[in-house]
Amino acid sequence: MPELTESELRQFIGTTAYHRHWLGAFVLTDGVQYLAEKGEAHWLIDAIASYQPDARVKEDPMLQDFQLWELAVENHSAVLTLSRDTDDPVLTQEIEYTDFPLSHIKLYLTQKVLMLTNEY
Repeated sequence: MPELTESELRQFIGTTAYHRHWLGAFVLTDGVQYLAEKGEAHWLIDAIASYQPDARVKEDPMLQDFQLWELAVENHSAVLTLSRDTDDPVLTQEIEYTDFPLSHIKLYLTQKVLMLTNEY
């Protein structure tokens, strides 16, 4: 099971490098790269990338500027939600099983950069 703590993620403020996602949909900050590696959560980043060509995302002008992605984990299952802003969800995906080590994570995608909220 991956080990990752919220305090480890809080150390990231800004980024020193950008890491291109293999699908080319966006780049990752150092903090998101760390999350993917230490939290064994490349699947989460891939899920976010896979929704970028979706018409609900691609054709929404607000989502072209800013996306709020939230993963809520409970009892080894999760719900991934994309919102325009807090309390304005666009889509959700249920994930039957995950060993993601945190109960909740929020990520921002803005200007083709996926970042932790404290890196914004």
